[in-house]
Amino acid sequence: MKIAIVGSTGYTGFELIKIALRHPHLKLKFLTSDSSAGKKISDIYPHLKGLCDITLIPNDFNLIVSDIDAVFLCLPHGASMDAAKFFADYNKIVIDLSADFRISDREIYESTYRETHKYPDLLKKFIYGIPELFWDDIRKTKLIANPGCYPTSIILPIYPLIKNELIDTDFIIADSKSGVSGAGKNPTEKTHFCEVNEDFKPYGIFNHRHNPEIDFILSGANKSIHVTFTPHLLPINRGILSTIYTKSKSSLNLIIKCLKDTYSDKPFVRIYENDIPSIKNVANTNFIDIGIYKDKDNVIIVSTLDNLIKGASGQAVQNLNVLSGFKETDGLL
Repeated sequence: MKIAIVGSTGYTGFELIKIALRHPHLKLKFLTSDSSAGKKISDIYPHLKGLCDITLIPNDFNLIVSDIDAVFLCLPHGASMDAAKFFADYNKIVIDLSADFRISDREIYESTYRETHKYPDLLKKFIYGIPELFWDDIRKTKLIANPGCYPTSIILPIYPLIKNELIDTDFIIADSKSGVSGAGKNPTEKTHFCEVNEDFKPYGIFNHRHNPEIDFILSGANKSIHVTFTPHLLPINRGILSTIYTKSKSSLNLIIKCLKDTYSDKPFVRIYENDIPSIKNVANTNFIDIGIYKDKDNVIIVSTLDNLIKGASGQAVQNLNVLSGFKETDGLL
């Protein structure tokens, strides 16, 4: 399968390239970047020298559309809309890593991102890409909205518990921490090394853009759900750890059984019973590790994943594997 990566010089593009190079069924045809066109990708990421020396081309989609089967869009929100529409009109597989198609409700999208969605009809056609939960829909589509990294860490552990009415949906708190790569490659004052190093702080309190995404997807599991979500910035390169607090009258064994039954045949979900998940154990992998703990009616769920792999590029390839009929683990194990 011939693929292109649009916006390939960021962290998610770099991870996609590495995965594609070891994938038995993918061939990298085009890498695009308006800011670095004319350079080799290995000039930007020396790690790739001798492995991938493709010359970057501008984001001119007409140059690539006739010679690809699938495209990964690694563009900022707002910028992906036109690209997705262009490739969808040519019936290509489109996997969008931005937020432009994650929330199929136009009003919620526009109030969250304060931007008019240009293609509301196309918005409804994209499938939210968590393969463990939406496998059947993913198999039938060519249009994938790749989830956010924080939402993946929260939705996967509690979606089955909400669906099976095992937790109190009026009380869900997600306290989440992410490495600095979650902010993207371009540095800002808040993500500068001297600002992040030897510090730890929350941000986006009550107004982070991932909160409506989390609520919207979880509400599809049962009823109207609101998660009190607070992200924090960790002074590490990569990884997410979410600690989720809720309440339940059900036994710990029943909660664990629900998750184990749901994910029994899902190769990238690992359920802990007698240990606590850590970022170190999932870094540079497509795994999400989940631990569940209960005291009286209080339930604490801990999940960890790599924000650039399971939270972005790895899950994107996992989605491509599922909809293409490849082995789900191709390129990822």
